[in-house]
Amino acid sequence: MTHPGQPWRTAGGRAGTRWDDRGAGTVLLLAVVLVALLAAAGVGAVATAHAARGRAQAAADLAALAGATTLRHTHDAEQACARADQAAQRNGAELRACDATGAGVVEVAVTVPHALGGGAVAHARAGPRRA
Repeated sequence: MTHPGQPWRTAGGRAGTRWDDRGAGTVLLLAVVLVALLAAAGVGAVATAHAARGRAQAAADLAALAGATTLRHTHDAEQACARADQAAQRNGAELRACDATGAGVVEVAVTVPHALGGGAVAHARAGPRRA
């Protein structure tokens, strides 16, 4: 009988070393767990980015509506963009661009930061249909 790591001879006379396979299952299990954790982290990152995109779009829509409502009542583009900025901030977004036209249309772009760095960007337009 041979022991782990002890030299032995094959039927053809070649020399070899017998190694014990104990512990190989543990290494395989650790590899499977690592792959599962990496997959879960990837899914979490995608979900975080998707949620940030949804928050950004909601903030952009509300900012554009607030700006268009103000523009309709005041006919002041500067005041309309200031109101759009307030609405964006209340919804956790930063107003990046605002364009208020004389036709009563307000277009905005907002950014919402997320945990992965950078931010989700969204655009929205509000105002009369005919404009």
